[in-house]
Amino acid sequence: MLTRRIIPCLDVDGGRVVKGVHFRGLRDAGDPVELARRYDREGADELVFLDISATVQGRETLVEVVRRVASEVFIPLTVGGGIRDCDQIARLLAAGADKVAINSAAVARPQLVTEAARRFGRQCIVVAIDAGRNPAAAGGAAAPVAPPAAAAEGAVGATGSPAPPPRWTVFTHGGRRPTGLDAVAWARRVAALGAGEILLTSIDADGTQAGFDLELTRAVAAAVDVPVIASGGAGRAEHFAEVLTRGGADAALAASIFHWRQVRIAEVKALLAARGVPVRPVPDAAAPAGAGPAEAAP
Repeated sequence: MLTRRIIPCLDVDGGRVVKGVHFRGLRDAGDPVELARRYDREGADELVFLDISATVQGRETLVEVVRRVASEVFIPLTVGGGIRDCDQIARLLAAGADKVAINSAAVARPQLVTEAARRFGRQCIVVAIDAGRNPAAAGGAAAPVAPPAAAAEGAVGATGSPAPPPRWTVFTHGGRRPTGLDAVAWARRVAALGAGEILLTSIDADGTQAGFDLELTRAVAAAVDVPVIASGGAGRAEHFAEVLTRGGADAALAASIFHWRQVRIAEVKALLAARGVPVRPVPDAAAPAGAGPAEAAP
């Protein structure tokens, strides 16, 4: 069985790490370079750096900040935010990123996924999917969403009647803009286009610390043949065990609980190892020293 990965996420806005709930109410969590250095030391398997305001502001990812972060870590670094073309991807890889995450640009022009995979190798290309539950799929009322061109495929059912509403809808622009795309179908499509991994974030669970959306994660993981990174909702070590087993994820990502040291990476890995989930050992200095309580959030 492949080793399961634990991945801290740096959501960066204006050069600072921030975190909120449901992509809103952001508060400062520190300097990205200092946090990256800490997570590398504490045994993180990878690191994700997301410039969350780049797409909304119509600008490129902060390349210089990426370069500074990359210089401090010796683990794979994935960078996303504001990426629109292969030239930007080349600049980020040259700055030290190992992989790039594409979201809004992939929805606007799916062929970008194929172009990037062919030029840089699919192992470098992560498609980020921000998904929210659709009330209409459960019989509730939801405002109609006009799907983009990318959603045209599969918009009509086999009988010629309109397809049922998606259970989870893809959002872009930092979770602000619904696309009408079915999240599971979109995951399947981008994997076929050349994505090497999928970074799947539940908008509903994001920042709640109530646990990952196991149903969403399981549905996407079962639909694709590439690794799925689960994101959104981690609140305790047990949640990682759930999403990596029952949820079918290959990796689990978290932000606030690691930033505020509510849960340590070493604590998560110790629990996973005890449950028989294969993980990469943490450095001796980062191993949990007994069963003492984690630091409280500030």
